[in-house]
Parts: sequence; C-alpha cells; structure tokens
Amino acid sequence: MIVQIATLGPLGKLKAPGTWGSAAGVLWWALVVRLAYNKGWYHELIFDALVVLAAIFLCGVAAAFIGKKDPQEVILDEFAAMPLVFLFNPMGSAMYGGTKTGLLFILLGFLLFRLFDITKPFGIKALEKLPSGFGIVLDDVMAAFYANLVLQGLALLWKLL
Repeated sequence: MIVQIATLGPLGKLKAPGTWGSAAGVLWWALVVRLAYNKGWYHELIFDALVVLAAIFLCGVAAAFIGKKDPQEVILDEFAAMPLVFLFNPMGSAMYGGTKTGLLFILLGFLLFRLFDITKPFGIKALEKLPSGFGIVLDDVMAAFYANLVLQGLALLWKLL
C-alpha cells in the first residue's frame, strides 16, 4: 500500500514519471490546497508542511521496499513539493480565477519546477545525498523553492509592466 501511494498508483510506471507526479501535484494544489489558501496563508503553509513530512516518511519506506535509494517510480516527492511553487505568490488570485494570466503563471510554475528538479542547480543535487526519504523529498522542496522565487520575481515584473 505504501509503494502504491508513493508511486501515485499507475503514474509512477508511466514514461517521465516525475513530470506526471508534478502534473498531479498541480491538480492537487488547484483542487485541494486552494481550500487552505482561502483560509489564510498560514493554513496553506501548515498543510503543505504536513504533506511534505508525510511524503518524507512514505517515500523513505517505499524506497526501502523497492530496494533503491531514490526509485524513479516514486513520485510522491514531486507531488508534495509542487504546491510550494505557488506558496505566497502575489498572482494567487489570478491563478485561482482561471484567467489567461493565471493559467500562464501556473504553466510557468510547473515548467520552472521541472527545470530545477531535472537540472538540480544551486545545491539541489547535494540534498539528494541525505538519507532515506529526506534525500528523496528535500531536493524537490528546494527545486520548488527556487521555482517559487523566480515566479515571485516574474509576478513583480508583471505588476510593474
């Protein structure tokens, strides 16, 4: 059961599983995390943190069951980190409103996250060396943090234009 959760069922077996996990994370953010967002940023932050902590545990256990340090099919890490891309984003109301600008920022956030997750710049690669679920999940959390920073900068530029 834990492996099924960590691989998001059949998504972990598809080609480019990390991309599928990230896409599922965007849907998760759009459908579920939004409820926390509507209650205030602190609810969203706490909710996101709890999901990340659960992912650390579940991914670590799943990797042990599978017998690999960071199995490619374990994609709960991308799923859990993806909402962090949009945390505290000033374009939040546009993103939730379904406007063209909002959809553009969602797409940019997704692409930035995938870019940082795949290329692993600025110390992200070092986080993979952490033990068990910490190494599996925290590199994605840092990729989400970098994507968030870039998205914040783009939102600021957007407002200035």
